[in-house]
Amino acid sequence: MSESAEDLFSLLDLTEYEADALEELLLLGRTTAPDLAEATGIPKARIYGVLDALSEAGYVKVIPGRPKRYEPHEPAAIAERAVENRRHAYERFREDVEAVEEAFVDEYAPVRDRGVNELSPTEDLFHVVDVGEPSERETRRLFREAEEAVYVLSKSFGYIDAVRPAIRDAVGRGVVVDVLLLHPDSLSPENRQRQAEIRELLAEEFPSVSVRVSDRVLPWRGTFVDPSLSYESGQGLLMVEQEEVPNHHRQAAVTENPSFVAGMWQYFDLLWRHESVLADPDPSGGDSTAE
Repeated sequence: MSESAEDLFSLLDLTEYEADALEELLLLGRTTAPDLAEATGIPKARIYGVLDALSEAGYVKVIPGRPKRYEPHEPAAIAERAVENRRHAYERFREDVEAVEEAFVDEYAPVRDRGVNELSPTEDLFHVVDVGEPSERETRRLFREAEEAVYVLSKSFGYIDAVRPAIRDAVGRGVVVDVLLLHPDSLSPENRQRQAEIRELLAEEFPSVSVRVSDRVLPWRGTFVDPSLSYESGQGLLMVEQEEVPNHHRQAAVTENPSFVAGMWQYFDLLWRHESVLADPDPSGGDSTAE
């Protein structure tokens, strides 16, 4: 099986038997359950249940007769049906949540409000998440919830693939996105090349995103949205620079404190206006001079 085919099978939420049966059907075409069991090694006592599950999912057709025969749908139709199945599952999940949401909020909101009033100053300022998937999930959330602007401070923006759909959504809603990166001269050769690729990607896919690079070593990295100097709005995520600590041992701070976010933005704005230059997406073209 090719890698791309494996990738699709892994997205179908099939059991091992179901995946083996579907793959073999795609190779054989129309066949009977006993013949498929023999070809795949699936126990005959299990093969009919496996085929029923594939039929219910819309991946296999049942041809009446004695004996019944089973035939896979066209590969393109299977891929489309997989998307439709996931969409229906999400809609059912959303309806189930909405059905109990009001009771859930009524039950637990008063308890949480009491806890918020008892938070220490530090707990009120931020909470922490692990660096990796949890911090990337928070970053996607920030992009999705941004209404006016998103500011990114990063060494190379190396996690862009994990947040690219969220960036696309924000840009599509007219949200301003500014990205401040560390100057390539301050990066290792590997990070310099990776950053150049990311800058080129941003220029091609998101031309409205402004990118600058700073000679100053960045003491922290992060993403924050909708800062307000009147301290009325703002959310953010940041982590301090700790090169000696591997990412899986690090944590990032998540804050919804408008005053803290305003301070983050003022630091970002100073670097953006006074200690950075426009980034050239072409790695061979150098960087522009400061304006």
